[in-house]
Amino acid sequence: MSTDDTTSLPIVEEYGPAWRPGPFERGKDGPQLILAGVDGSPSALRAGAYAAGLARRQRSRLVVVYVLSPSVWTGMSPSLIGAAQEEAYGDMIAELRRPIADWVKEAHVNVTFEVRRGDAFTELKRVAIDRRADLVVVGASESTGHRLVGSVANRLVRAGLWPVTVVP
Repeated sequence: MSTDDTTSLPIVEEYGPAWRPGPFERGKDGPQLILAGVDGSPSALRAGAYAAGLARRQRSRLVVVYVLSPSVWTGMSPSLIGAAQEEAYGDMIAELRRPIADWVKEAHVNVTFEVRRGDAFTELKRVAIDRRADLVVVGASESTGHRLVGSVANRLVRAGLWPVTVVP
């Protein structure tokens, strides 16, 4: 098991400067909170970097969410596969902290990092609703199977609850 204990979820961590609303600007209705869904894929990391830059330009808060989606096989052999999967999750969480630290350093924005467990669409939707996100940013799916089933990005767009930016 890695140093991260993923059994006590959700994990919520704050990075960077404290968020404060900027001075009043007439005609500015930009987003106050931007949610970025990341999973470690190149397109998701580009989406996180894009969201950080947008948060800097709009003086918004940034919430980065990583959703642990257990495999179907985990339930069949919880002792062997479950332990390996928990270790992989801990490694991925530690690996995601590096780009988040880079985004804080480059964009100088407040970033909240949340780790949830469950279905990616359901959890991203839940966090966006709970935190009252003004914009959701996700990476485009790199899986060919999502053309048939539908990707998380596609499902978020179809939900129609917030503007969704899909970064290639």
